[in-house]
Amino acid sequence: MLWTKWLVLLLCWGAAGGELRPEEADGVTAQVRADTRRQRSPPPVEPLNFGFVPAAVYDTHAYYEPGAIGILFHMVHAFLYVVQPSSFPKDLIVRVIQQNMGGIKIEEWKKPENVVLLLQWIYYEAGFLICGTIGVVFVVLIPIIGTCFCVCRCCENCGGEMHQRQRKNADCQRGFFTASLIATSIFIILGVFIAYTANHNISTQLKSTRRLINTNMRDLKTFANNTPAQIEYLTAQYTTAKNNVLSDLDNIGPLLGGRIHSQLEKAVVPSLDTALRMAGAMRETKEALENVSSSLELLQEGTGKLQASLSAERASLSNTLSDPACTNGAVSHTCNTIRSTLSQLGINADYSRLQDVSLALTNVNTVLKTDLSNIVQKGYTSFNDTPKLVKEQTKNIVSALPRVKGMLDKIGTEITGFSKMFPVESSLANFTIFLNDGQKKIESFYPQIDQMDFYRWIGCVAVLCTVVLVLCFNILGLLCGTCGYDKQATPTTRGCLSNTGGNLLMAGVGFTFIFAWVLMGIVTTLFVVGGNVEKLLCEPLANRQLFKIIDTPFLVHPAKKNFLPGMLFQNPNIDLTLGSMYRECYENKGLYHALQLETMFNINSFLNRTVYNRDLAKVFDSVHVDLQDISLLEQAGRDSLINFANSGIGQIDYEMYLAEANKGVTLVDLLSFSTDLEAQADQLPRGALENALKGHASSIRQIHRDQVMPLEQAMSTLSQSIKQLQRMSSDLPVKVTNILSAIDAAEYLITHNASHVVKQETKAYTQSLVGYFKQYTEWVKNSLTAEVAQCKPISNLVDSMEIVSCSFIIDSVNTFWFGLGGCCILLIPSIIFSIKLAKYYRRMDTEDVFEDSPYNDTLFPRASAPPSCSDW
Repeated sequence: MLWTKWLVLLLCWGAAGGELRPEEADGVTAQVRADTRRQRSPPPVEPLNFGFVPAAVYDTHAYYEPGAIGILFHMVHAFLYVVQPSSFPKDLIVRVIQQNMGGIKIEEWKKPENVVLLLQWIYYEAGFLICGTIGVVFVVLIPIIGTCFCVCRCCENCGGEMHQRQRKNADCQRGFFTASLIATSIFIILGVFIAYTANHNISTQLKSTRRLINTNMRDLKTFANNTPAQIEYLTAQYTTAKNNVLSDLDNIGPLLGGRIHSQLEKAVVPSLDTALRMAGAMRETKEALENVSSSLELLQEGTGKLQASLSAERASLSNTLSDPACTNGAVSHTCNTIRSTLSQLGINADYSRLQDVSLALTNVNTVLKTDLSNIVQKGYTSFNDTPKLVKEQTKNIVSALPRVKGMLDKIGTEITGFSKMFPVESSLANFTIFLNDGQKKIESFYPQIDQMDFYRWIGCVAVLCTVVLVLCFNILGLLCGTCGYDKQATPTTRGCLSNTGGNLLMAGVGFTFIFAWVLMGIVTTLFVVGGNVEKLLCEPLANRQLFKIIDTPFLVHPAKKNFLPGMLFQNPNIDLTLGSMYRECYENKGLYHALQLETMFNINSFLNRTVYNRDLAKVFDSVHVDLQDISLLEQAGRDSLINFANSGIGQIDYEMYLAEANKGVTLVDLLSFSTDLEAQADQLPRGALENALKGHASSIRQIHRDQVMPLEQAMSTLSQSIKQLQRMSSDLPVKVTNILSAIDAAEYLITHNASHVVKQETKAYTQSLVGYFKQYTEWVKNSLTAEVAQCKPISNLVDSMEIVSCSFIIDSVNTFWFGLGGCCILLIPSIIFSIKLAKYYRRMDTEDVFEDSPYNDTLFPRASAPPSCSDW
């Protein structure tokens, strides 16, 4: 069994020598715990694609559907449940095994505990004992009763007297016995059919057994041939983790620098963004001040001209209203109304009082001579060059890549060498040879099995033929007796055909007495054996209760807890049970997990010792980064911000500007005024006065179009610019102070606290490198658990044994005795009905003759011999 040991060692892929020493294991555990406390969340590690382990495809489908004969199997199971309704006696069997491990001794059974066990066992077997006793009584009594019956009939008793008394209900009795015998014969035929079907099913299913044996052997060979390739694939995938580590080390600048940049940009980028926005605000402030300055100059100049034009137009309109025509009573009211509105032709806003913004504009222009945007962009560039700076400062890591590659190659060589330490291929080759030899030996028994099955089939058919022989006598007796029966014939004058029928029925009775007890002996033996095998082996094997017996702790020895690991690994304290192993294999898990080999051969310990070595850790720990050279904002940029805050835009009287801008240019809307003037002119009689007033209305419109409208546009520009300046100047010193404070805080973070960020991200970077190895080790563990050496053939082997032994053989044997036993039971009423019915078909020696009495009219029967041949 050397190959089995090598196979177990191979599948575990680890040995006791691969485990860490206690002090090393404690150190690694303490370091891992400390790292867990310091690291709030695991660093993001790129998931590696190790591909798919070469999967084995198994052909065995350990499932059996009996088809139509399954109805008979269910009937037998129901009958056995009636005979034995108790559940599986697991505890009883365990106690029996534990108390008799040293061998069964007669004197030991006198102990009280063994007597109790015996009584409990008798109680459990009560149904089988009762039925078996009935069968034994049947076997014993049938020959005795048959012998006594024959002797009794030879003495012309027990129906042996060839005389039949005449009764009025003779035809009714004959019909009842005929119908009863026919019904009994039909049920016996059904029993023979059931028994023959079960007998034939055994031969049929034995041929299917060869298919199960072939597929199971083929699956075991597939298991043996595929396992080395799977283990080789596991070792080869170490290259995937190694290449990712080398790639990350080669790109340490973008990776580590990118990590540091991502952490610092949360504080740096927002401060630079606000500074850049303030640079844009400077330019907008300059544009707004220029708009205010130009608009104010235009308004001051335009309002002077407008004032002159309105004064001239007011004087001219006043002169027109002084015309004598306005003295007419009908016209004077209109003229007076127009005269009262002349005061509205004037300027409403006074822009000469507004403060000049030229000083603030000059200061802003001076500030803008320093290109703050360019300075901020330099800060962006300096900060964004963090990966480049990291790359420059980690040249020692890049230069150490050949040495790191050598370390990683050495680790891969150790892993591959460890997998080659065991003679995997030779062991599995021997296992394959063992399977081939075993299959050949099994196949060499096929002719003998077929021959034995043929003899068995012949024997069962011969047994059934004895029942068929009785049936033939019964059926022929019924046919001859029924066809030859003549109602007109007396018992002494019955024909030969009828007499033959009666004799055939009696022959059937004789053969029944000869064979029935033999048949019942066969039935009783098969019933006791097959029924107990079904209840004590097949049913508990189907519901896995049998495994619980084997898995009972301390079953074999009081000092050995578990049987299976004690047998496989000589370590009974491993928590491994046959039931758990079967479940894992049934789910097609790996044999490493099913046998819990990690308790003996821990692959993680070997990989931890091999992959996480100290030399490689030193290379990872040698990563150091300094960010002192990063500058976010030059002093010129700081001065520009401070000068902008002190440029004077905060001292502008925005309220006065807005108050004047919100006023209209004139006291009245000139267009409305001219429209009203024309309407009043239309009320006057046609003439020179009307035309003059309409001319003034047209002049006023011209003034609005040429002078008022440009002033209104300038007022709108002034209002918008003033509002923009007011918004920008609101808390401007505070805003500038906040920007400078944020930049100072970001620079302080970079120059003073960046070491913490660098250490944190460097640690996260190294952990990401280690994470590749952790992914590899976890993938190896998961693959060993679920994909490598999938042990489905083991569960298929158990299921196939259950199918062959229970479904193919035991169910068929139980169905055979079930049908044959029914026939034996029905032979008893067949005997009774045949004897009774034969009396009506056989020719009697004497018969009842009725003649007149000399004393009265009563008829007395008397026996009479049959007439002589000359009288027939």
